[in-house]
Amino acid sequence: MTYWVIDTVSAELGAWLRATPEFYVGINVPPEILGRGGMEYAATRSGLAEVAGQVMIEITERGIPDALGVTSINLGHQSGVRVALDDVTLMGGANLAVLARCSFAAIKLDKSLIDQITPACPAPEWLRTVTALLDSSRLTAIAEGVESAQQLAALAAAGIQAAQGFYFSRPIPVAALMAFYAEGRRID
Repeated sequence: MTYWVIDTVSAELGAWLRATPEFYVGINVPPEILGRGGMEYAATRSGLAEVAGQVMIEITERGIPDALGVTSINLGHQSGVRVALDDVTLMGGANLAVLARCSFAAIKLDKSLIDQITPACPAPEWLRTVTALLDSSRLTAIAEGVESAQQLAALAAAGIQAAQGFYFSRPIPVAALMAFYAEGRRID
């Protein structure tokens, strides 16, 4: 499935990515395929490797990569490939174990955390934890599932650098994404 996604992203967005260097796309990848050569081969064959700096590989925190995967992440980081630890919940030790072993460019904060930002609780305790992590690292934090201006404001105040969610747009097809972007309807 991952290889099909790589081929599809390349077919639908490859030329547009080359023409829009400030844009990037995220691709979810199961950690068990990292370091086995298939993903690199698929990216090269499809042409997506040409815009590797505009692709963020997202690996869920629920699947800890093995030694081959860790090596692949760290080598990829050295050559400019951006890898994100996805679905971060800050629960248990999996986050820290994976973060300590891998050179991630970003962490993607799970929607379950963002849902805790409410009028009754505008600054949950976890925001301080993430702020401390960001202050002590070069990580970028991306909030997933942002649905309100209040959530966005709380995240920005905590130093979260990027966000995605229904507040910005519902999922849309590629042609609509390109039109959305061309209209300048992006929030920087």
